[in-house]
Amino acid sequence: MKRRSKEVTDGLFRSGFRSFLRADGLTSDDLRRPLIAIVNSWSEIVPGHRHLRDVAQAVKEGVIRGGGVPLETNVIAICDGITEGTVGMRYVLASREVIADSVEVVVEAHRFDAMVCIASCDKIVPGMLMAMVRLDIPAIFVPGGPMLPGTYRCQQVTALSMSSWIAKALKKEITEEELEEVECHVSPGAGSCAGMYTANTMQAIAEALGLALPGSATIPAVDARRLHIAKRSGEQLMYLLQQNLTPRKILSEASFRNAIRVGMALGGSTNMTLHLPAIAHEAGISVTLDWFDELGRDTPQLSALMPSGPYFVKDLDDAGGIPAVMKRLKEKLELDAMTVAGVPLEEVIKDACIYRDDVIRPLDKPIRPQGAIAILKGNLAPEGAVVKQSAVTEEMLVHTGPARVFNSEEEARDAIYNGMIQPGDVVIIRYEGPKGGPGMREMISANETLVEKGLDSKCALVTDGRFSGACRGPVIGHVSPEAMEGGPIALVQDGDIIEIDIPNRILKVRLSEEELAARRAAWTPPPPKVTKGYLARYVRTVSSAAAGAIVR
Repeated sequence: MKRRSKEVTDGLFRSGFRSFLRADGLTSDDLRRPLIAIVNSWSEIVPGHRHLRDVAQAVKEGVIRGGGVPLETNVIAICDGITEGTVGMRYVLASREVIADSVEVVVEAHRFDAMVCIASCDKIVPGMLMAMVRLDIPAIFVPGGPMLPGTYRCQQVTALSMSSWIAKALKKEITEEELEEVECHVSPGAGSCAGMYTANTMQAIAEALGLALPGSATIPAVDARRLHIAKRSGEQLMYLLQQNLTPRKILSEASFRNAIRVGMALGGSTNMTLHLPAIAHEAGISVTLDWFDELGRDTPQLSALMPSGPYFVKDLDDAGGIPAVMKRLKEKLELDAMTVAGVPLEEVIKDACIYRDDVIRPLDKPIRPQGAIAILKGNLAPEGAVVKQSAVTEEMLVHTGPARVFNSEEEARDAIYNGMIQPGDVVIIRYEGPKGGPGMREMISANETLVEKGLDSKCALVTDGRFSGACRGPVIGHVSPEAMEGGPIALVQDGDIIEIDIPNRILKVRLSEEELAARRAAWTPPPPKVTKGYLARYVRTVSSAAAGAIVR
């Protein structure tokens, strides 16, 4: 067993410094044991994280059983749902790097021997996974688990389906008082949003990568099994420490291919195209958008989870969870990939059971023959753009229409709300990328306004920003290069004809190379929206969305 903590606990000359650990309550016996960081993102703000104190306590009990000394530390957490449609959303993706860096700083500074990372929500999960891989000490991830769906008048509802209720209120089909009543029922307690949005996609991906124990991603946050698996995770970490089995010894290119296939089969969030490349980067592995497209074409979508279907993550858990999904995909997965369970994936899924064929379809009876996400390219997105094709109606998979160009989400949302967008239009929202946003905001407010106006199946939305896992319709994001870097999306003008062909993976503007070159020569970047603080530093160092929005 490799004991880094001896650097701070051993030797005559460390006596005065050891006294600080004694002030924390550690005994002489404790100081002879491995010191384990419990990295917890508990927060009273984020409902997906509100219960994580109890989860952390269970993890600590497992660590103590295994002979370690757990010491808890905290990292920040932002709730995407609260910040949607505000300038606060600029900070959400950017917080991923702060989380990874802060875990590195605390764990490296105090020379912990191993760590457990605990999180539930969108950017906190990948931030912690990035830190685990970067530090490469024995580590395990513990998901916080999904929220249960709410119930309103015998109908299951979630917060991310509120746009349809808002539309009813706008049409006077329900009163504002009834809308408030729905609002009070959609989020019944702790946990990440109940569908296969970004948070649950990333928890599932952590398990598929082999960095979380089998079955841990889908257990509801309020289920006692959540504490059971947290305790087991603490014990398993001590085994990983004994074996010096670290994240980079577990992860391989095969691990990332498996994770992409699982995300595709689940109908997962487009945000995984940002996070998996960033996690892989920490492992020295290059995961590109081409991986998603190639694997997506060859991976059927097996589950119709919210927002792409009627089921919730709780239903997926009842059906057998991620091990059952991987068992369905067995012939497409690379089964020699290692896991934190200490055995290869083949052993993990050997005894997995599939209890509901309607939730996890057989390979020969999929929801769709291809995965949820498609990568589009063309003269509007030379480096690529991302669309959740599972959320697009059949008639909008191929669409040609005139561009309506806006330089911020707010401008586009107001235009849609005020009736300035017509059926057939292609709404272009630019200067919302990693540099231009800054922070690559989710364009959910613009998308929801299209839904409220009944235009989500009649108009397309194209942006260098990104989308929430709850978005619906032909919404195409991550257009790269982004407008702030002089990408072609910066050159589009009102009335230009946009061609979208999702089956053939095409995103084009009908302009000649000569016309694009002339417009590029006349283009000058707008002034930055943020000139001080963290976001100003982020803009100077963040990469393209096509590369995972990695800070270099």
